[in-house]
Amino acid sequence: MSQLTIYQVQNPSQALQQEQDANIIASLLAEQGVRFEQWQANTDITAEMSQDDIINAYQSDIERIKTQGGYQTVDVISLAKGNPSASELRQKFLFEHTHSEDEVRFFVKGQGLFCLHLNDKVYQVLCQQGDLISVPENTPHWFDMGSDPEFTAIRLFNNQEGWVAKSTDSEIAKQFPLLD
Repeated sequence: MSQLTIYQVQNPSQALQQEQDANIIASLLAEQGVRFEQWQANTDITAEMSQDDIINAYQSDIERIKTQGGYQTVDVISLAKGNPSASELRQKFLFEHTHSEDEVRFFVKGQGLFCLHLNDKVYQVLCQQGDLISVPENTPHWFDMGSDPEFTAIRLFNNQEGWVAKSTDSEIAKQFPLLD
């Protein structure tokens, strides 16, 4: 189940608010300029599906988001449980950074924890299967895929270079709870 946990930056050990209702999560994040939606596939998603098959299953939602946000490129990223590079991959995202474009992710399966540093609060958004999150450009954030990640996500970009992070040089990500 999707979950939003909000913390004060100065108190990472005590949550101010927790929500599991997708409509409330979407509303609270929208107040901060962050898009959160839940999508349904038009076909059953199986392990044998290709990247194109997965994109086609969500084509109408993808086209709507591309039109609204000016996104040009769509791809699918997958990580299977037991990946020997999981620890190294996890560290790649566990630092506060920004992007010069929106970071748009839709979870076809699995989960991930997006942590958004917005003013004096940290919004931790546990995204699971069916969840889309769009982190606005230049928003300080980090991502935790967990210690033994398993997920498939559709990514949308308006930058042909794909995922390019600029560190904020802050240690804040080390102060807040991880996915596991």
